[in-house]
Amino acid sequence: MDFAWSAEQKSLFDAVTAFAGEKLKGDVITRDREATFDREGWDRCGEFGFQGLAVPREYGGLGLDPITTVGVLERLGYVCRDNGLVFSVNAHLWTVCMPMVAFGTEEQKRTYLPRLCNGQLVGANAITEPEAGSDAYSMRTTAEKRGDHFVINGRKTYITNGSIADVLVVFANADPAKGAAGISAFIVHKDNPGFKVVRALDKMGLRTSPLAELAFEQCEVHESALLGKLGAGTSMFTNALTWERGCILASAIGSMQRLLETCIRHARKRKQFGQSIGKFQLVGTRIVDMKLRLESSRQMLYHAAWLRSQGKTATMESAMAKLYISENWVKTCEDAIQIHGGAGYLTETELERELRDAIGSRIYSGTNEVQRQLIASMLI
Repeated sequence: MDFAWSAEQKSLFDAVTAFAGEKLKGDVITRDREATFDREGWDRCGEFGFQGLAVPREYGGLGLDPITTVGVLERLGYVCRDNGLVFSVNAHLWTVCMPMVAFGTEEQKRTYLPRLCNGQLVGANAITEPEAGSDAYSMRTTAEKRGDHFVINGRKTYITNGSIADVLVVFANADPAKGAAGISAFIVHKDNPGFKVVRALDKMGLRTSPLAELAFEQCEVHESALLGKLGAGTSMFTNALTWERGCILASAIGSMQRLLETCIRHARKRKQFGQSIGKFQLVGTRIVDMKLRLESSRQMLYHAAWLRSQGKTATMESAMAKLYISENWVKTCEDAIQIHGGAGYLTETELERELRDAIGSRIYSGTNEVQRQLIASMLI
């Protein structure tokens, strides 16, 4: 694996740094406190093309390979402190755009992808239910075929972008007698009769990324809204999760890099007992551990991306990357707060928000317990 960046890639990463540094600033502390989604920032991300990084150019995306894509997302996470906005972009890209690229008809791709890639449309993926979380395939939402239409009934919860989505990829069972083999995916518009946002969900971290509970009550969609083949929902979900698990925490690497640099500056500047606190072994050891976590996590990320660029599924490697990076991100945030002492506990330092945002990474895209089970099943 040769991870040396080409001149073209370096130029792109410099453009990301310049763009995010200028266009994605603002008062994240207030947005976090008020749980406000930065729609203006979303639109600016669309202008750059973040929402369509890995989507082929012919459908409005940037057509980047997996390694370049995670490289862009790492730099976005490094510069942009709004982890919620970055998370919403990731969820939109990996669970809406990429399934449409892989399974959509030509008409569906031409109709939706250009506007999803430029941010004009916000996408959401609706699979999780109140009684079907990690056990996603036990869903109760149904899609009954009636003539040339399907009628969807059920509830979905913990849906990222759910309250602001224009287009949703909704998973429902079109043939409950077949169990998981009956699950299919459908494209649903926010103005479809029978679809409604039940409530917005308040949460601990990633508060600038909307989360919602949704209801489908006699929600009628034309058969052309079927995404992929009837009964192909499990394959589509697995495909999307592999992309998501392998790439969604690329921005966390950028955050970990930023936290490391912040702590090094603080350790050099802050003096106690007549010397910089970085001279104390326990502080220095924490910083060393942060560096080790960063570099090993980065290698895990790029290894999974390299495998995808070679046309391999990388199912286990993606699960390993998600598990490993999420655990290290949380530990790095904890160390950053400890190194800063009392100041690290203050909202104004912005480190406590980083920790709250990082904790969610051990739950979304499949809990870390599920990742361990998946990895074990492929080893034993």
